[in-house]
Amino acid sequence: MGLGDLFKLEKLTILAFKDRARQPPALGRFEAMFNPESFTQKYEILYSKHQGMDSSGKPLNYAYSKPADLNLGLVLDGTGVSSMGLAQLLPQPPVSQRIKDFLALAFEMNGDIHEPNYLLAKWGDFEFRCRLGSVDVQYTQFDRDGSPLRATLNIKLVSDESLDDLAKKEAKKSPDVSHSRLVRAGDTLPLLCKEVYGSSAHYLWVAQANGLDGFRRLQPGMNLVFPPLPTAGGR
Repeated sequence: MGLGDLFKLEKLTILAFKDRARQPPALGRFEAMFNPESFTQKYEILYSKHQGMDSSGKPLNYAYSKPADLNLGLVLDGTGVSSMGLAQLLPQPPVSQRIKDFLALAFEMNGDIHEPNYLLAKWGDFEFRCRLGSVDVQYTQFDRDGSPLRATLNIKLVSDESLDDLAKKEAKKSPDVSHSRLVRAGDTLPLLCKEVYGSSAHYLWVAQANGLDGFRRLQPGMNLVFPPLPTAGGR
């Protein structure tokens, strides 16, 4: 790879929007100074923790799947020299200003929507619709006046998919006829939805369809109806 090619690599960019649809134009953008060497995606499944009295174990009953996480570290450098020992060709904002810019974009409340912005992380063909989960700022080098010269943003981004996106993803497993289930001891509505639809994401919709005040109020012997999902062929 030639020296010129080093500066043509697309930088990881985080775009901010005021709604979940993320329609352009973006409210703002934060571009990484240096692309991360790697990033981590975490997928987690939670199971119910209920265990009967006088028992030595319990079966694992699926509760729900947590949204995926994307964890990455972005280095901010204000020394004028990159990690490869190359002088930066263009002047860069101070590290403290870049940190403020990131927090304003991803962490601080947007007064128009009364919550932090919706985000889209992009790196080449990779796209991740998300919200900021957390950010740890680690300062590692300082100037004589105490201002930071180098810092690392350890960022956790949480997947944020719209209901339409979830419905399209899960519609292949949705039945086109109504089903019924007799509630047994230990059953939960998310677990029953997983058995019928292939996903627990529709438990609130099923609770409403059955006139339930809350999805936790299941009694053994109840008969629940699981109608076709709105996105299925039976609508």
